[in-house]
Amino acid sequence: MVRRVVAQGTFDLLHPGHVHYLEDAAAMGDHLTVIVARRTNVTHKPEPIVPGEQRRRMIEALEVVDRAILGHEEDIFVPIERIDPDMIVLGFDQHHDDAAIEAALRDRGIDCELARASPMDGEGLLSSGQIVDRICERRC
Repeated sequence: MVRRVVAQGTFDLLHPGHVHYLEDAAAMGDHLTVIVARRTNVTHKPEPIVPGEQRRRMIEALEVVDRAILGHEEDIFVPIERIDPDMIVLGFDQHHDDAAIEAALRDRGIDCELARASPMDGEGLLSSGQIVDRICERRC
């Protein structure tokens, strides 16, 4: 039986933290589908710089990713219902409220585990915001 895993995120300005997250998620199952957030659904931080389809193609190009799709424009749970995953893996520091997600999954009759990726060891730029800030420091 194939264990289906879903990871999700904005993935603007792809960086090593994203790669670590997706490698962790892929290791938790047999088939990794990544849902790339649409610009309209990114409300917790500045909207993405890179267009959605370009972000999706960059994620799908990663060896650990079996499939990458754009999220639903109005309801973030629609792709999860369609995929019917065994597990959803959130990034180590993603802003999501695990209990609220678990409740929403239960309310929709989606039976899957929820897990968090491990933190990434080492130093470096681990967020798109940090990358943008560094560019502004050096070039603005």
